[in-house]
Order: sequence, then structure tokens, then C-alpha cells
Amino acid sequence: MSNISGTVPTNGFVQKWVKEVAAMCQPDDVYWCDGSEDERERLTQAAVQCGDLIPLNQQALPGCYLHRSALNDVARTENLTFVCSEDKEDAGPNNNWMAPAESYDKLSKIFAGSMRGRTLYVIPFLMGPQGSPFSKVGIQVTDSVYVVLNMRIMTRMGKIALDHLGDSDDFTRCLHGKADLDIERRFICHYPQDNTIWSVGSGYGGNALLAKKCLALRIASKLGHKDGWLAEHMLIVGVESPDGEIHYICGAFPSACGKTNLAMLVPPATMKGWKIH
Repeated sequence: MSNISGTVPTNGFVQKWVKEVAAMCQPDDVYWCDGSEDERERLTQAAVQCGDLIPLNQQALPGCYLHRSALNDVARTENLTFVCSEDKEDAGPNNNWMAPAESYDKLSKIFAGSMRGRTLYVIPFLMGPQGSPFSKVGIQVTDSVYVVLNMRIMTRMGKIALDHLGDSDDFTRCLHGKADLDIERRFICHYPQDNTIWSVGSGYGGNALLAKKCLALRIASKLGHKDGWLAEHMLIVGVESPDGEIHYICGAFPSACGKTNLAMLVPPATMKGWKIH
């Protein structure tokens, strides 16, 4: 029986799913994330102590850390990424397909007992503002503290997501585990009919942060097709002038064209007072 810490939500659907995952993965501990600042500080220090994070120069770059994934785990593995729809045609022309029963069976065997000696973190997260009818809730389970710390940057994480979800069963079930990081046992599988994502064998961000490509693009494409809206690969960035006026840019740009570079831009000295959000 795993040791449980953190505040367990009252939502019975969430409790049931996490119990099922814990029974399969067999972690030593289960920790329910709340998204608090105190939690961020504690987990950051724990990640530093175990070597997952390396502090950079805190005078020049306060709050910045280096994380290195494994040598065989430095990029998204599209060839091992599958859409596991019941009908192969529903996977779309640009996705790999695997039958749901086959993939569940294959990945279950890899996940079985894979978190022994580790902590299973439960991350409730919200894609979009609280209260918006367009926002989506996910519950990600992971054995990576790096994933926890990045999910709190990328999403609205913790109590706010559970408050938005209420007693509903309408959430994406996101299971991630590093397992042994063996590329021969690495799979990223999406189950649109179950609103579920399973990713195993990788700790690299694009394969492990399941709110990003997995939910916001692949699962959302199916949800959008069903409900009449569009999921697109985009950025939203705010450019603030020295007088405090913010202009927002929405860009539907493909991979490797500079979305992240633009969002991380530091204005030069000649544009003193401008900020990028």
C-alpha cells in the first residue's frame, strides 16, 4: 500500500482512476499536488538534492535551473507516437495508428511495477481560465518531479483545476512514467475515445508534459472535430509597452519557426521598458 500525502480530492472519478494507476505502477508514495508556492519551493529543492535540477547562477539568473534528460531521450519520438482510435481511419493521415487493445496490453506490461521506489505525483491541471466553458481539465500522473514543476509553469495547476472540475467525470486521464528509459520500451499513445493518454519510457518534455502536444493538439483535435471547433498549433504572447499597454499576438506557426524564441524574447537596451509575457 502506497503512502499518501497531500489533499485527496472529493471527486470519486479522479480518486478511482488514480487508485487504478497506483495499483498497476506500485509506487512507494502517492503525492497529490496543490499548486501552491510552498509546494514549488519544496519540490524544487528536492529536485536539486536528487540531481534532477542543477541551479544556475542565481544572481544572474534567479530561479533558473538546468535539467538534462537521458542521452537517448533528447527529442520527441514521432515514430513511437500513436493515435489508438478504434477505427484506423479516425487516426488521420499523418499519425501512426495502433489498435487500442494491443497498445493498452503492451503498455500495461511496461507500467506494471515501474514506479517501485518512486513517488507517484498527481497533477490536476486546467487548460484555460477557471470558469470558462472552453477550458479543459486533465489529471496527469507521473513519477517525474521535473514534469510536476514544468506543468505548474505551463498550466493552471492544483486546486484551481479540481474546483473547475467539481464532481464531473469530464477530464483527460494522463499517465506518464519514465520506466527504465529504454527506447525499445518507449511509447506515447493517445486514446481519443477514452479521453486518455499513456506515455512511458521517456522523461523528455515533449513526451512527458502531456498537456502540451498530447492533449492540446492530438486529443484536442478529436474533441474539436466532435464538438465543432479547431485545435491549432499556436502561440499567444503579450507585448507590453513602457506605458503599460499590452498588445497580444496570436500566431499559427508550424514547428521550428521560432514560437518559443519569440515568447522568450528579452527586449534589447534600445527598447528599454518593453516586456514580453
